[in-house]
Amino acid sequence: MQISRPLFFTLALSLVSITQPVFAAPLPADHPCSALVKKYLTSVVQQDWKTAAVLLLPSSLDRKQKETVSVIKTAPTMTEEAQMLERFGVKEIRDLEKLTPQEFYMLDRDAWHKRINAAPDVTKRKQETLKIDVLGLVEEKDKGYVHATVRTSQETLTDRIEELFLISFVKEGDKWLIWPEMKDRPIITPLDVKAATEEKK
Repeated sequence: MQISRPLFFTLALSLVSITQPVFAAPLPADHPCSALVKKYLTSVVQQDWKTAAVLLLPSSLDRKQKETVSVIKTAPTMTEEAQMLERFGVKEIRDLEKLTPQEFYMLDRDAWHKRINAAPDVTKRKQETLKIDVLGLVEEKDKGYVHATVRTSQETLTDRIEELFLISFVKEGDKWLIWPEMKDRPIITPLDVKAATEEKK
């Protein structure tokens, strides 16, 4: 059966509206998340982990802390466990467990940067040349999320480095906080299986 051209376009547009619903809306450049994302990225480059920590979702930091502790506890040997702990500058697993999620984040970031051992003059140059451009903000109003697309530029002693980031925010109380895992891991929400089963009956 041949479909007439007007009917074909009507069906095509209907399919687009079904498969591609629009939930996100652009936000103005002066939205609070614009300033917050700049503050966060600046603190990361400056290695100001205390400032960065308060801008991050506490439940995300708590999950990272518990996952790290779990990995260390399941190390195959005591030697490997000791090596993992040494990276954080501690000797006992309880030294990590007693930290707040924010304190753990600060320790983790500090330990990571010590391991990479970047040359101080390179770090200083990157901090001095940092540029942050917020390309756009969109809001998923039904979910309460704001997503920022950000372009950064830094210079080492020999190169310019440009990166593109997608950084997501969620509101807790009256504060917008960064949810660092949103783009890297699925959001899993338990279904009301009982209600769904009753509906089918």
